[in-house]
Amino acid sequence: MSQMIVLDNEAVTALRDPAHSKHRRVVSHLQIVAGRKHQALQVTAVVPTSIRVEAGWDRTSSVWAFPNRLRITDAPLDWRFANVAAAIRQRTNVSVADAHIGSAVESATADRVVIVTSDPDDMQAVAGTNRVTIVTI
Repeated sequence: MSQMIVLDNEAVTALRDPAHSKHRRVVSHLQIVAGRKHQALQVTAVVPTSIRVEAGWDRTSSVWAFPNRLRITDAPLDWRFANVAAAIRQRTNVSVADAHIGSAVESATADRVVIVTSDPDDMQAVAGTNRVTIVTI
């Protein structure tokens, strides 16, 4: 079984700052993910690149040292993701970054997709008919 964890802007922002009110919740969820990796489950944490831009996550900046150590991979906004995100945005009228999350969900090959978010309604909208688990922080 495989699992993909997708982080939204608030989750990424919370990771950067230990004083953020949601920092512990996001870290706790990622620790659960790490524990599942030890159980031989394939788990991948991803952040859409548009979310990184929105959150200001510069992987070369020392203020992002902690999130950089977490092995969160980028989901790029290439032409395929952009086409899917554009359709999601037209259908739902969400932000570009949220539509990018939806395109990452739609293209996921994992058996289970989890979105860590502060906006469960928008995430349910961008997920469309795809089965996802939404973890509200």
